[in-house]
Amino acid sequence: MASDEQNRKSEVVVPDLSKRGARRVIQRAFVLVGRERAIRQHIREVELNTHWAIEDWGLEWTVVFDHGRLEFHRGHIGKPQLTYLWETGDEFLAQVESGTAPGKGFQLVGDPIWRRVVDPVFNSFLTALRAVLADPIDDDGVRLL
Repeated sequence: MASDEQNRKSEVVVPDLSKRGARRVIQRAFVLVGRERAIRQHIREVELNTHWAIEDWGLEWTVVFDHGRLEFHRGHIGKPQLTYLWETGDEFLAQVESGTAPGKGFQLVGDPIWRRVVDPVFNSFLTALRAVLADPIDDDGVRLL
């Protein structure tokens, strides 16, 4: 019985997302990632600019790693050292649901040495985004979607 309940909770029902709704839940997920002590410790000596984009949605954002802090910016800011690029929103959502990269339609561009730094943050982001999509409410009790 408990495992059935856990399976239902672990399944992410992805609602139809507007561009605004997608941006809000993505930003909320990064806020949650930035609160994780282990992540802050992992990036405490890192200065890194990352760019994230979903091409068919026309959605892009920048996440700056600044000595233990994550700064989320809407749109493209500065010159990124690492770029995450999904061709379609469906591929992005499939990766959020499964936690694994799709076979095609996803690109990670940049120096591979940064992957070691960013992978824990990226995995934490996917986990946080699944949780936000399951319960899209912010700290003030306002629905994000």
